[in-house]
Parts: sequence; C-alpha cells; structure tokens
Amino acid sequence: MDRRKVLRDLLAAPGTARQGIPVFDAHRRLRGPYTFGGGLLAALLPAASQRSSLVVGRHDIEIRAAAPDLRDRVAARHEPLEARVPADERILVPAPRRTLRLANGITEFVRDCGAAPPIIAVDNADRADATDRELLATLLRRCDPQRLIIVCCSTEPPPPFFDGREIKAESSTSVAPENLAARYVAADGVLDDPRAVDAYHALPAAERARLHDHRADELAATGLTSWTLGAIPYHREHGSDPRGAGVAALSAALDHCMREGFLDAAADLGARGLRLAEPGSKRWWNLLQGTATALAGLGRTDEARDLYDTARRTSVDPEVHAACAYGTAMLDARHPDPARRDLGRAEGWVNEAIAISHLLPDRAVRAFKLGFDLNGKALIEMRRGRADAALALVDQAIELAGRDLPPGRHPIHRMVLHANRAQLLARLGRLPEALTEMDTAVTADPAYPDQRLDRGNLLYRAGRPEAARAEYDAAIDLSPPLPEGYYNRAQLLLATGDPHGAKADLDRVLELDPGYLDAYINRAGLLVQLGLDEQARADVAAGLALAPGNPHLSCVLGQIEAPAGRHAQARAAYDLAVSNAPDLAPAWANRAILRYETGDLEGAVADLTRAIELGEQATLYYNRAIALKDLGRHADAGADLRRAHDLDPDDPDIRAALAES
Repeated sequence: MDRRKVLRDLLAAPGTARQGIPVFDAHRRLRGPYTFGGGLLAALLPAASQRSSLVVGRHDIEIRAAAPDLRDRVAARHEPLEARVPADERILVPAPRRTLRLANGITEFVRDCGAAPPIIAVDNADRADATDRELLATLLRRCDPQRLIIVCCSTEPPPPFFDGREIKAESSTSVAPENLAARYVAADGVLDDPRAVDAYHALPAAERARLHDHRADELAATGLTSWTLGAIPYHREHGSDPRGAGVAALSAALDHCMREGFLDAAADLGARGLRLAEPGSKRWWNLLQGTATALAGLGRTDEARDLYDTARRTSVDPEVHAACAYGTAMLDARHPDPARRDLGRAEGWVNEAIAISHLLPDRAVRAFKLGFDLNGKALIEMRRGRADAALALVDQAIELAGRDLPPGRHPIHRMVLHANRAQLLARLGRLPEALTEMDTAVTADPAYPDQRLDRGNLLYRAGRPEAARAEYDAAIDLSPPLPEGYYNRAQLLLATGDPHGAKADLDRVLELDPGYLDAYINRAGLLVQLGLDEQARADVAAGLALAPGNPHLSCVLGQIEAPAGRHAQARAAYDLAVSNAPDLAPAWANRAILRYETGDLEGAVADLTRAIELGEQATLYYNRAIALKDLGRHADAGADLRRAHDLDPDDPDIRAALAES
C-alpha cells in the first residue's frame, strides 16, 4: 500500500486538516540509526541556528551523533580523546544507555529551538531503528501536546506508550504498475506495495544486481557514503559487488555504530556483513568481533558465544583465538543475569587468552593484547571479592604499557587501566592513592563525562563535597542529559543540607529516565522528610511497579502509613522490608519505633538490637535506652546511653538523658 497516501488522507480528515505538515520516513533501511531523528534535526537546524546558536551549541553531541552529515554546521564544544587516536586504538564502548541520553538531548533541542512545527508526521515507524523508536517514545513522553503533535504511521500495532491513541486507516495502493521493480529499488527497498515487492523478486538476479549497483552509485555520488548507514550498505550487499564494496560499506557502518553505541544497528549490520565476507579474512574477523561485542552489550550472550565459536573453528590466527578467549571470558563474567555468571569458566577462558598473548612476537602488540587480558582477569578477581589480586593484575598491565608500548600509543588503553586502578584502590580504602590514579585518567581525557562522575564519587567519599560537586557539574555539562550525574549530585546535596536542591535533581533524573528505580527510592524518602506524603506515596507506587517488593520502598511506605495511624499497613510494609532485606538497618529501626508506639516494648528492643548489629549509631542506642528504661531495665538503659554519648558526645538529648539517669 502507499502508506504516504494513507498518512496524507488521515491528516486531511475533518478536524485534522493542516497545511505544510512535514512527513519524515523512519525506515531504518534509508539511513540506519536516527533516520527519523537525523531528518528532523536537518529540518530544524537552519532556523534554530538563526534563532539561538546557544541552544544549538548546547546540544552539539547529540546533533553530531544522530546526524553526522550536519557536523560541518555544528562545531564540537569539546574534543574527546577518542577523536584524536587511530581507529584501531578506539577501544571504548559507549555507556549502555547512551542512546537514552541522546534521545533526551534531541527532545530538549526540539523543545527549546523555537523552530519545531506544531505537528509532524512519521512514516514507517514500525520499521524504524531502535534509536528512532527510543527517540519517538521520549518525544511523546516529554513534549507538551499543546505545542507539538506527532502522528506516527505503522502497519503494526502501536507500542504501549501510545496508550490507546491510535486510529485505523484504510489502506490504499496508488503506485502505478509499470516499472514497479525499479521503483522499489529507487525507493531503497522501503516501498511496501506488495506488487512492487513481487515484481522485484520476479526479476532475474543479474537484473536486480544491476538496479542496485545503479542506485548505490547514485547514493555514493551525493558524497554521503561516510555516514549513510542504511541505503548504501543495502544496495552494495544486493548488487554485483565485484570489489567487495558491500562488505566495505557494512564494515564501515558497523564501526560507526559501535563508536556511537548504536548496538541494535551494529548487530544487524555485522550479521549482514558476515554473510558476504570471506570467512577467515581480516575484514570477516573485524565484522565478527564487532558483532559479538554488540550482541553482548544487548544481552544476547548466547548469540555472541556462537560467533566466537565460529571464529575458533574458522581461524588459526593466534590474535583471533586470544581475542575470542577474552570475549568469551567476559560473557561469563559479565552476564546480565547474575545467576548465569560463571567466574570459574571465565577464568579458564581468560587464562587461555593470556597464554596466547604471551606468545605474540610483536612487542607492542603483545603489550597491548596482554594488558587487555590482564585487565579482564582483574574484573573476574574483583567479582570474586579479591581486590588485592585484581590490583596486582592491573599493575602488571600498566607496567607492560609503560615498558613495551611506543610513547604516545594507546592512550585510551592506558587511561582505562589507571581508572580501573583507582577504583580498586578505593575498594581497598586507599582513597588518596585512588584519587591520584583517577586524576591521571581524567587528565588523559577531561571531556569523558563518565570518568568525571567517578572522580566526583571518590572526592565525595574522601570528604571533599565541594570538589565532588564540581566534578558532577562538569560531567553534566560534558554530556547529553545525564541521569546519573543528577542522581549523584542529588545525593551530595541531600548530605550537605540542601533537600530542595536534591529534590530538583531527583525530579530531573525521573524526567529523563522514568525507569530509574533508585531515584524513586530516594525521592520518596526525601518527600516524606519534607512532609509531602501523598507525593511520596505516588513515588512508592511507581517504584514498586518497577520492582515489586522492593525493601527500600516498603520501608518508605511504612514511614508514610505509621504517622497517619494506619499501624497495620505500616507493620505489613516493615515486615515485608525486613523479610526481603534482613540487612536493611533502617527497616529494623523504623519497625522498632512502630512497635514501641503500639506498646510492644520487647519487640522494639529486639528490632533495635538487630539494627545495632548491622551498624552502630548513637540514635539507635538512645532509642533502645528509652525502651529499656520503660521496661524497668535501668542498668541496660544506662549502658546504652553511655555508648550513645561515646558515639555522639554533642547530642543534647543524649546528654540530658544520661544526666537524668
């Protein structure tokens, strides 16, 4: 059917007639990731640049990532280290949720640029790449429908975030029957008129290849081969491909997607490339390794493992076997389901990688590969709780890099090693050394926001809140909207006596990521402190929808119910909390208060005793002393008051009670 006609008819229906409504085709075969997003940005950028260059500049990262063809019109505010090193040294895999950061940034650009039309239409929404589907969901969630209406056309049922807001339109076919196969190819394979599809498949293979070659040459002549990730690879892989152009295009597209964190597209492009590449060739291996890495990042670990097994059966290259052993080890060590992690098997694979890398003849290659493997084994040791052993392995890797890598080579690898060493030192309680190591890592790439967050966390632990705040601010400034940055800053603000600032940051976290469970937990507790119980109850409900039975949320629910006199409900909430998390001291302490207030003094003492076992606090001893005194156990009460005074000698209530006793 001619979906554009259906869309035009729908938009022209009574009550919806508009003039000049832009229609964006989101089919991933056209331009790959952000086919819709890139088209939308290209349409808005000219007017936005005239209205506010500050808004454009503030969103440079997301514009340049989603629409690489606009990079010459949007300068980068900061140049990351990865942009300055050769392709074979770009080893960083973007954060798993980077595309959510990009989607939020694009949404805020659309909202703030002053150039967005009141209504836009999106065709082929069901054929969009995961990046565009996430962007559409974010736009629909965050944009005020009074200012922007988005109409999506799809042959499949709408996703849940449409919430019943769908209209069924009758299909129509308006494409003339002549030259349907050629029109199908000229439309880059997105024409879904069944007659065109049938005509295309009825052509002889050679004629189909000729049409694809012609279309690929047309696209290449536009000069967009460096960024087009859909149409050109599609035509190259279906054309005659005498010089391996299809494999080259797919390989380049895969590399781009891996650098940007577009993992769904990377997995698809890699699989398509592997069907064309010569097994055992260098390009085949690069495609396989990139595809396996993307699949692992998507949690599709069994498929990634199958690819590594294929490489082992196909290649006799020692570097390939070392990399496969390392990759398989990480699948076992990092499996998204903790129950399926197998650290013993992971150690076996990583030891194999280390053994092979030791034998590589080139000194620099050996230093890099072996250092990579040692760093991977350090992760396994850390997950076993052996931080000292992990630190020794990272130290070996750093020594190798300093001794055997040429000066200036592999700066990202060195940076990662220093950052990992910092985290291990912090785990061992050696904070001054950890900060020195993290300073080295940040100095290597001050524009890498994730490391700025890590340094902020270390500074906060070291009792330097102002310096930590500066790092959180920097991370937020260096990144598209960063939920983790606002969350960490909220923790700091709460600890330093700014509850309203903390709430504002937690509000921002949940605006950016409604699935951020810890933000619901912390904001619910903060709202209770601010006396906003009904808002806190809403956060508890939202959090429990994400994680039923969560003990922290159950504890907050008890704090809401108890002051309202709903003691049975409060007791049930606290019981659930201590049942699901026996080591959660606040749940025991709060249940103790409830038991004391409802006359269960022995129960209150028992709960406070358990809370004290989990971590001494002056308040816990003071509260238990009160309960013990009411039970007539004055000697025990006095002992608790003395211990409370030792822990907090300046507390006036403790001092008064101790004097009275």
